[in-house]
Amino acid sequence: MTSTADIRASFLDHFAQAGHALVPSAPLVPQNDPTLMFVNAGMVPFKNVFTGLEKRPYSTATSSQKCVRAGGKHNDLDNVGYTARHHTFFEMLGNFSFGDYFKEQAITLAWDLLTGTWGLPKDKLTVTVYHTDDEAFALWKTIAGLPDERIIRIATSDNFWSMGDTGPCGPCSEIFYDHGDHIPGGPPGSPDEDGDRFVEVWNLVFMQFDQQPDGTRLNLPRPSIDTGMGLERIAAVLQGTHDNFEIDIFKQLIGESAALTKTPTDAITTRASHRVIADHLRSAGFLVADGVLPANEGRGYVLRRIMRRAMRHAHLLGASEPLMHRLVPALVSTMGGAFPELVRAQPLIAETLKLEETRFRQTLQNGLKLLDDATAGLKPGAVLPGDVAFRLYDTYGFPYDLTEDALKAQGLGVDRTGFDASMAEQKARARAAWAGSGANATDSLWFDLVEKLGATDFIGYSTMGAEGAIVALVKDGVEVAGAKAGDELVILTNQTPFYAESGGQVGDTGTIALGDALFEVTDTQKPLGKLHAHSGKLVSGTLKVGDAVQLKVDAERRAQVKANHSATHLMHAALRRVLGGHVSQKGSLVAPDKLRFDFSHQKPMTAEEIAAVEAEVNAEIRANLPVGTRLMTPDAAIEAGALALFGEKYGDEVRVLSMGRAADTGRSYSVELCGGTHVNATGDIALFRIVSESAVSSGVRRIEALTGVEALKHLVAQENLLKAAAASVKARVEDVPERVAALADTVKKLERELADTKKALALAGPGQAAEVALEQLGDVPFLGRVIDDLDPKELRGLLDEEKQRHGSGVFAIVATRDGRASIAVSVTADLGARANAVELVRAGVAALGGQGGGGRPDMAQGGGPDAAKAADAIQAVKAAINQTVAA
Repeated sequence: MTSTADIRASFLDHFAQAGHALVPSAPLVPQNDPTLMFVNAGMVPFKNVFTGLEKRPYSTATSSQKCVRAGGKHNDLDNVGYTARHHTFFEMLGNFSFGDYFKEQAITLAWDLLTGTWGLPKDKLTVTVYHTDDEAFALWKTIAGLPDERIIRIATSDNFWSMGDTGPCGPCSEIFYDHGDHIPGGPPGSPDEDGDRFVEVWNLVFMQFDQQPDGTRLNLPRPSIDTGMGLERIAAVLQGTHDNFEIDIFKQLIGESAALTKTPTDAITTRASHRVIADHLRSAGFLVADGVLPANEGRGYVLRRIMRRAMRHAHLLGASEPLMHRLVPALVSTMGGAFPELVRAQPLIAETLKLEETRFRQTLQNGLKLLDDATAGLKPGAVLPGDVAFRLYDTYGFPYDLTEDALKAQGLGVDRTGFDASMAEQKARARAAWAGSGANATDSLWFDLVEKLGATDFIGYSTMGAEGAIVALVKDGVEVAGAKAGDELVILTNQTPFYAESGGQVGDTGTIALGDALFEVTDTQKPLGKLHAHSGKLVSGTLKVGDAVQLKVDAERRAQVKANHSATHLMHAALRRVLGGHVSQKGSLVAPDKLRFDFSHQKPMTAEEIAAVEAEVNAEIRANLPVGTRLMTPDAAIEAGALALFGEKYGDEVRVLSMGRAADTGRSYSVELCGGTHVNATGDIALFRIVSESAVSSGVRRIEALTGVEALKHLVAQENLLKAAAASVKARVEDVPERVAALADTVKKLERELADTKKALALAGPGQAAEVALEQLGDVPFLGRVIDDLDPKELRGLLDEEKQRHGSGVFAIVATRDGRASIAVSVTADLGARANAVELVRAGVAALGGQGGGGRPDMAQGGGPDAAKAADAIQAVKAAINQTVAA
C-alpha cells in the first residue's frame, strides 16, 4: 500500500524534477489576506505573487499546503464525521506557474503524474472544462487521448475561478476518479453528480483573464497556473478506498481513539464520533502549532469550537478522563515528519487540549443537565427558546453552536433571534454599568470600538508582517472615515503582527502601507486590553476604512526587544539562585536598547553577586536551548513552579515560558507566566551584561542590563576606556589596576602635603596668626578671619589650632572657594553659657546668602553661595555676639 507520506513526497518530487521550487507550507493564519480566517486553499500563500504585488526568486513552485475550513464561506465543520470526504483540516497538493507555463504543460504534468508515476488506469479518469474553453478540450484529447464523452463541458461557475469581483480569473479543468459502479453517483454535470462514485481529485485553474469593473475580461500579459489536489482524496484513491477516513493517517488516529476509549470504530453509535475526534485533532494540533490558542472570539473561538465539538464526541464515547491530549503522540507520529512544527509544539498542543477539555467537561455536565431539563417536553421539530440558550451560554459557558449541535441529533432547533436579543440586552446593561463608572470620552470611544469590532487578532508570535483590513481610523479622539498625508492618527486593523505594550514590554513600531500610502507606526497600545491601536503619522498618500494594508513590524527592533525580554526571565531566575528565594519582581521595562528590572532585596549587590548573576545568565545563553511555550490556568502554572511577572494581567488561560536547563536540578532554568514575545532559543540573546545596580526605594533594587549588540558595544566601549587609561598612565592594559592604585596613593600623599602647605600659608599670611590680636566684644575675646581658596574640610582643624593658641574666646573663620563660602564657629568651654556656636554660625550663613547651619554648641559649620559676602559674615557673627553680651 502506498502511504500518505509517500504520496506527498512523490507529488512534490514529480514537480521538483520538472524545475519547480519546493515551497514549505505557510502557517494556517493568513499573512497576506485579511479577508480569510484561515488558509483554505493551496494558492492563498501565493496570492500576492499572482497579482504582481510580490516577487519571488522562482517562476514555478510546488507545495503541500495546510488548510482549514471551519468558518466563513468555506465551513465544513457540521459535515465532518458524517460524510466520506469532509474535513476541517486537509492538505492541498499544488503546482503553480507565475507566468511561466500554461495549459499545455499543466495538463501534461498532471496526466504524467496520475497515469505514469501513480499508474492510475486511464479509463477511470474523467475531466471537465469550462464550456467555452475549446483550447483545454483539445489539449485533453491530444495529451491524454480521452474520448469526447469523458471531457465534459461545464457552464456553471464551478468551472470558472476568480479571485474576487475584479482581478485575475480564468477557466478550470477538474479531474475526476471513478470509484466504480458499485458506488452510488453519476459523472460531473449529471443529476446525481453529488454521489460518491465520481470524486474530484485535482483542479487545474488556468488564470487567463483580468476581470474589469464593468465585467469585461482582458487577457493577462502572463497567464498563470494554480492547481489543487486534496492529499486525503488522492490517498483514498491510491489506497483503494472511496472513504478518506479509511486511509492510513486516519486509521492510526481512529485506532488510537478506539483503544483509549475501548469502543469499536465501525459501530453506528461510535463511527462518527471517532471520525470527528480524528479530524478535529488534526485541526486543533496544527492551529495551536501555528500560534492560535482557544479564545472567546475570532480565530481562537473557531479553534475552541473545533476542540469542544471533538470533546463532546469523546463524552459520547464514554471517555471518563480527558482524551484529546492523549492522542497528540499519535498525531505527531503520523505527521511530524512532514511538519516539524508539530514536534516543536507537541508540549503546547497537549497542554492546551488537556486544559481545554478539563474545563469543558464541567461545562458540558452543567450545560447538558440544563439542556435536558429545558427540552424534556419538546417534540422533534420544536425550537428551544433563545433566552434559554443564552442562559446556557452566559451562566454555564455553553456556546450557542454547541447547543445547536447537541439538539440537532434530537431533531430540535434553537431560536437564534431570541438568543441574539438576549445577548444585545446584556451588552446594553454592561454599557450602562460601564458608563456610570466615570470613564472619560476617549475611553468611551474605545468601548464603542470594542463593542463594534471585537478584539484585534494578534498574529505576531509567528510573523513580523501580514495583511490587515483597516476597521477604524481615530484622529484627535474622534473616529474618521479616511486620512491624508500629514495626519497623526491611530489605525485599527482586524489582525496585526504588532505587539501592543504590555507587561513591561514596549509596543512595536514599523509601517503600514498600501500603494503610495505609508503610515509610520511609532507605538502600539492596547486600549481596554482588546484593541491593538497603531499610533503614528501618515507620511504619504491616503488611507480609508476598509483598505487592505500591509503591516510590517520593525524586525530588527523586535528582535532586540525579544532578546531583552527573554534575558529578563533568565536574570530573574539567576537573581533568585544567587540572592535567594525572597527575590520577586517589582517592575520592569523591556525596550530595544536595554532592559530594566526592579526586584525585592534589602541591600546593594556585591560585585561578586553581580558577576555570579551575569555568569549564570550567559551560561544559559551559550547552551542555546529552545524556549518552550505551554498553555495553562494561572493557578496550575503557579502550582507547577511558574513565576508571575509584575505588570501582567492574566485571564483564564496563560502562556507559560520555559527557558534553559538548570544543571543542578535538571529542570527548566526559568519558568514564568508571560504573554510577551521571546526568542526561539536562548542563544538568540547572544550576550548579557549588567551595567548598573542601584536603589529604587527601601527594600527595592534596580538592575539595568544590555544584551546582544548593545552589550557588545558596551564591552567595546569599556575596553577602549581601559586602553585609553593604560596609555595615559604609560602602562600595559593588564598593569592598569596596579598602576592606578599607585597613582592614587601618590595623589593622596600630595593632597595631604598641599593641604598642609595651604594651611601653613594661610596661617603665615599678612599679620601672622600668632601675632593676630583678639578683639574684645565686651568681655568676650573674638577672632574672625577670611581665608581664600581653602578647602572647607580644613576649617575645624584651624579653629582647634586657634583655640589652643589663645585659650579662651569665640573664633570664626570663613573659607572661600569657587565663588562659594563656608563658615565655622568655635566657642571655648568657659564661654559656653554666654555664646552658642550654632546660633552664631547661622547668623554668618544668612549673611552668605545661605540657610541653616548646624553642629554642637561649641562647634558649628555652614555655608552659602556668595563668597563676596565673606567679610559680612564675620561682621554678622560679631553683631550676634554683641547682642548676647549686651543682653
